[in-house]
Order: sequence, then C-alpha cells, then structure tokens
Amino acid sequence: MENYRTEQLNGSDPVAMEKACALLKAGELVAFPTETVYGLGGDALNPEASAKIYAAKGRPSDNPLIVHIADVAAVEELADISAIPDTMQEKAKHLMEAFWPGPLTVILPKKDIVPHATTGGLETVAIRMPSHPAAMELIKKSGIFIAAPSANASGRPSPTKAEHVMQDLSGRIPLILDGGAVGIGIESTIVDMTGEVPTILRPGFITKKMLTEMIGEVMIDPALTEPDKNLRPKAPGMKYTHYAPQGELTIVEGNASAITDRINTLCAEKASRGFTVSVLATEEHVAAYTCPHVITVGNEADGATVAARLYAALRECDAMGAQYIYSEAFDGTELSGAIMNRLIKAAGHRVIKV
Repeated sequence: MENYRTEQLNGSDPVAMEKACALLKAGELVAFPTETVYGLGGDALNPEASAKIYAAKGRPSDNPLIVHIADVAAVEELADISAIPDTMQEKAKHLMEAFWPGPLTVILPKKDIVPHATTGGLETVAIRMPSHPAAMELIKKSGIFIAAPSANASGRPSPTKAEHVMQDLSGRIPLILDGGAVGIGIESTIVDMTGEVPTILRPGFITKKMLTEMIGEVMIDPALTEPDKNLRPKAPGMKYTHYAPQGELTIVEGNASAITDRINTLCAEKASRGFTVSVLATEEHVAAYTCPHVITVGNEADGATVAARLYAALRECDAMGAQYIYSEAFDGTELSGAIMNRLIKAAGHRVIKV
C-alpha cells in the first residue's frame, strides 16, 4: 500500500473538488462527506480502485461496497432490474422515488459492467444516491460511479467528521474533503430486492415502518439477530465486527434505575483496580452516574440525536484512553433498531440484562 501525504481540504472549495475529481478519475481514493457518515470513494467500475479501498481500510474483500450514483438513470447501467419479478421491480422503483436522494441502499442483480472486486464477489450490486451536496457534486463532476464504504479503518467506529477520517486513514489516502459534521451519523438502510419479499439487511434512518408504508410487506434478515460466522455477507456490516472502540464495550439493558445502578457498580469495581472507565448515557440520565467519565449520547426521546452522536462518542472514549466502556441500551424510538444494531456489533454482542 502506498504512503500518502494526506490532505484535508474544504469540500465546498471548487479547487479542492476539482482535485478530488481528478484523483478519482486516475484510480485514486478520496474520502468525502455524505448525509450518513464519511465515505471512502473510488471508481466503482475500476477493480484496482476497489482493491485500494479494501487495502486502505484493511477490509475483508468479501464485504461488498456500495455504489453511489447521482441520478436514477444510472441504475439501468449498473443493475439488471428486469431479472427480478415485476412486483419487486415496481417496489424497487417506488423506494427510489420515495427515498432518493437519501440514506437508502437498494440491492439488485448486477450487470457485467460492475466488477466482482466491487461487489465482494457477489452477483448483486448495492446502490444508493446520497443527498449530501458535496457527495452529489463529486459524483457528477467526476463523471464516475463511486464505490464507497465508510472512511474508517475496518472495525473502527464510522467517521462523522473529517478529523475522524484523518485519525484512521492518514497516510493511506491522498485526500479528505471536509464537509463538517454529518447530519444522520449512522450508515444507510440496506434493502435487498432480489428475493420474493424486500428484506432489510442493515437497519438505518429509513425504518421498517417507513418502508412498509411505501411498499407493503418488508422482512428483516434473520442474520441481523442471529449472527452466523460462516455467512457470506450480502451487504456491508453483516458478518464482521464493526464500529468498535479500543476499550471493551458492554451494553446494559433493563429499566433506567437498574441500568444506572449496575453501571455505577461496574465502574466502581473497574476503577478500584486502576482501569480507566467511561459511560455512554442519554442526557436525561447523565447526572445519575458516579463514574467521572460520562459521555452524553443524545436525547432519550429523540433517536436521531443518539444516532448523530454515537460514533463520535465511541471515539471520545478512545481519546480518553477508556479501557472499559459501559453503555445504556438506547430503546424506545423508531431508530432504536438501527442504533442498537451498531452498538451491539461495537460491543461484540456483550450485553448485560438487569
């Protein structure tokens, strides 16, 4: 892997945008903001660029990349939508009309133009149209389809700021377009349209309820609740440990008072042995904790605030050198499924029920 002098440039600067486009067209990589998290982009139709993405992230090569597009017509170039049943074709089109541009990824049968190096060896392609203006401008001005997973080292918390990308990928890529903090903070919802029933492979900001209201029955892939180490992932984030901080993260589930009591006990025990400990809690509960390092993760009643803060909070734990991290379970909102999906993976499925 090449050693770069990584630049961090303002994504709204036309000169920086031109430089980013030139790099992408030359087969190089560029990190850029989307409305969900920062992406690590390369030419989706160039197998060597896709290989560079996997190398820069240290990502397993069977973990598929998402192809980012700037207009719906691009779907016809990348995917053979006629290969799925007519009813599924109509549902796929309805989803694109309703949620694009936005945080929804649709999986369809791929055309030969999309290399297996981009799809993780699969015969399907994951496609989304981001709504972030810098992402859209980058796709349009470069004239290419951009394959882009999250712009972090594989397994680490996804980046919601340009400085997070620099922490993980400095020296591994030539350029980061800085668009400030992203809005949503968790990756797109992924829906597989290649079966008999639309199936959620990764929950996100577009919820099952929203999808069902638009197209009727929607399933959740069983692999989301019963992880299988032998699974060949159909979408990013299905198989491997993701989003993990450097310290050992444990989630505590139960009623609010039982959670705070257990976490305070756990923190005191670890601190008495000289370990650095931090707690992730909603702003309503922060005052109940006796641990000296309590990080606020949004508002209990507003899942969007938790989603927006989650990855940054995990990185703050790393910055303070936390060896043990205890987190409340974030339940009770429409986004709870997506938030807990990320948190459980970050914790390696360590959950204490009280």
